[in-house]
Amino acid sequence: MKILIMNKKTIFILLAILVIALILIFFISFYNKVDETFNMDIYYKGNIDEKTVAFACNVDWGNEYIEPMLEIFKDKDIKITFFVTGLWAEKYPELLKSIYEHGHEIGNHGYKHIDYDKLSYERNKEEIIKAHNIIHDVLGIESIYFAPPSGAYNDNTIKAAKDLNYDIIMWSIDTIDWREDSNKEKIIDRVTSKIDNSAIVLMHPTGETVKALPEIISYLYENGYKIGTISDVVK
Repeated sequence: MKILIMNKKTIFILLAILVIALILIFFISFYNKVDETFNMDIYYKGNIDEKTVAFACNVDWGNEYIEPMLEIFKDKDIKITFFVTGLWAEKYPELLKSIYEHGHEIGNHGYKHIDYDKLSYERNKEEIIKAHNIIHDVLGIESIYFAPPSGAYNDNTIKAAKDLNYDIIMWSIDTIDWREDSNKEKIIDRVTSKIDNSAIVLMHPTGETVKALPEIISYLYENGYKIGTISDVVK
């Protein structure tokens, strides 16, 4: 039987290899843990390659324009996603019920319309949970999509949303309909000039949006697009 005798140099090389292997294992494990925590999709547009677009309407004001929007969508048999703040839902539960009873998808817009990119993890979580619970109390549903007000988020927002089983929804086309200088023609052009498969079109309940919607819808239909909810473009 041969006895393997290793000199000091060989032992040193083997120990070095072992240390390097252990370090690699540690970093791979750490990376996977970080990835597990932060690897959630933030959707600026959908992930289906079809001529379907989602309308996302953020609601924290503009009550007088919601019913006219609902009538337009009802007439065209369109269902979209309304992202509501918890504070708004708390004040106007009947209007929220009307949106939902028209068949529209309801998303979470946080409790207050504030900048979430300036909040801690706990504050982000608190704002999302509070809105979630109010929506649940009014409608009996569990929202799964979160749209940060003003599109403002940080790592704390991402982690809080993931821990609460939410996907973060942004947009690929912004109507900028809330701005004072926005009018029907500008809103129509902002949508029709940039439309593509799986686009997420951001809007708000404004008078100019109500005026623009029929022409936007007609343009999309004439060009072979379907209009739907976030769930229709995010799979």
